[in-house]
Amino acid sequence: MKITAVTCVKNEGPFLLEWIAYHRVLGVTDFLFYSNDCSDGTDTLLDALAALGVVTHLANPAKGRNYQMEALKDAKEQPVVNGADWVWIADVDEFPNIHTGDHTLPALIEACGNPMAISLNFQFFANDGIDAFTDAPVIGQFGRSHNPDLWCGEAAIEVKTLVRKDFPLQYYGAHRPFHKGKGKKAKGLDWTDGSGRAVPHRFLVAANPRRIRRFPAAGARDFATLNHYALRSLDSYLVKNDRGDVNRENRDFDDTYWRERNDPAWEDLSIRRYLPALEAQIAELKAMGDIAGLHDACVAAHIAKRDALLAEESYREMRAQLKAAPKLPPQEEEMLRDLGLLEAS
Repeated sequence: MKITAVTCVKNEGPFLLEWIAYHRVLGVTDFLFYSNDCSDGTDTLLDALAALGVVTHLANPAKGRNYQMEALKDAKEQPVVNGADWVWIADVDEFPNIHTGDHTLPALIEACGNPMAISLNFQFFANDGIDAFTDAPVIGQFGRSHNPDLWCGEAAIEVKTLVRKDFPLQYYGAHRPFHKGKGKKAKGLDWTDGSGRAVPHRFLVAANPRRIRRFPAAGARDFATLNHYALRSLDSYLVKNDRGDVNRENRDFDDTYWRERNDPAWEDLSIRRYLPALEAQIAELKAMGDIAGLHDACVAAHIAKRDALLAEESYREMRAQLKAAPKLPPQEEEMLRDLGLLEAS
């Protein structure tokens, strides 16, 4: 089974080897990376991995700021994608946590009945009060999240989707594919959630703007969850804030974004079952060519960027603000205040 993972990156160098190694453990056979405007050695590391046959690396073709959608449009035409049995589109802070069989993507596909698409709900992992960046697997550092069925009071949680080669594809979206035809044609699509159940109809036909990329997570995670480490350490979050993201250049991540994803109410350490195999895969990658040295250079650049940012008063203030921020998401805090269970600030 050929499974291709597609992702877009900018200054993600310290985290690349873990993401590649983890997905190799899951059964991913091929990788397509698009990069843009990297200053931490991400592109150099990817070029070296491409020369060794580990990944395919392309410059992002976007002419404007819509980096991800332009890349996904291009990806559809790439042999590594259109020759795959399955395509998985995700970011390098997202890790499918398979709860069934041998905990691989083929096991998930079998458990779901080999449908045309499988959409997995996010589970946002909190910062856990970790300030310092450490060059160690992210999945072993952060173990607390919101209630997986509820996020900021919402039962509907965003998804990412594994897509089979015969899906009647119009175009790939960042969260889900969009299919050719509407109405009755959509009814024939075999598309499941992470429990092997048919996805909700409104999500399937993209009839409701609030349901285009999300649906209720309750009961949808029997076979798999998508662990999302959007915050990581406070150090790395500051660097991420400076970088912007692959969709909107120079976008600032404000206090709300942090607080919405820093709910530590739930402990979930299940993904750590992958650590032994993951660490072995990372070691294998580092043993290739100059990969270890290039990874170390990315780590050094990440730390140097943190130090440069913290030399600025605005970033020191931001760091202090985030450390002091309440652990309750803003929506929950407002609800408790309305109920008289929390004093007004």
